[in-house]
Amino acid sequence: MEFYFQRSYRGPVKAILLDWAGTTMDYGCYAPAVVFIEVYKRKGVPITIDEARAPMGAHKKVHIRKISQLDSVRERWQAKYNCPPNEEDVDAMFKDFVPLQLACLADYSDLIPGTLEAVAAFRARGLKIGSTTGYTREMMDILLSEANKRGYAPDATVCAADVPAGRPAPFMCLKNMIDLQIYPPEAIIKVDDTLPGIEEGLNAGMWTIGLAKTGNEIGLNEQEIKQLDPGVYQSKIERAYTRMAQCGAHFVVDGIWNIEPLLDEINARLARGERP
Repeated sequence: MEFYFQRSYRGPVKAILLDWAGTTMDYGCYAPAVVFIEVYKRKGVPITIDEARAPMGAHKKVHIRKISQLDSVRERWQAKYNCPPNEEDVDAMFKDFVPLQLACLADYSDLIPGTLEAVAAFRARGLKIGSTTGYTREMMDILLSEANKRGYAPDATVCAADVPAGRPAPFMCLKNMIDLQIYPPEAIIKVDDTLPGIEEGLNAGMWTIGLAKTGNEIGLNEQEIKQLDPGVYQSKIERAYTRMAQCGAHFVVDGIWNIEPLLDEINARLARGERP
């Protein structure tokens, strides 16, 4: 036999998985960044905001470890302590990180403009709403409470500690499939403002949308963006779009408010037998 036929899903999108900071709340993804800076400051090794943001999207302990592995940070640590940072240092900094992050999360929990409208539009289409995060469950309890006060309550939330490994591994997305009782993965969209979050969706076999403006790639809140010189803004947004596209995102848009029109395009591509 010369021809073989492959089974393919031709139905519509069933669910959308949303990140938290930089995607649905905390415009500019500030809450974790400011705490990473403080944690390293307490160790006498100051880091820049760009260094603090570099591994954004990972489990917070992994994030601290990845910062310590940056060449510039390792050099400063070596100069301070005459040895490179080790796992005991990472453990100590994570121990400092947790209470600091818990103390300030509520201050950065305002929803990004357009979030409630977008979620309402998703639900009007019958979509389930899941979420993934690099925050711990203790931190998410605070954010879920704050989000609920503001009218946002996803159907499922999975933390990195709930699965064998966080981003870019696909396990949080796969756990959402179980919790939401939704399959196949090509019927699900993953939305994130970080590169590891985009990889997470791709590794799970899902359609993946990157948000270039509201999250970690630009790293500024709405008011700060409005105050940028137009040329500077254009350079930053173009860089964000390029990095997310090169990471493999199927679509890149400014923010969550741009997603709904993409649902029709993805549904059309699914109906043609396309897969992520």
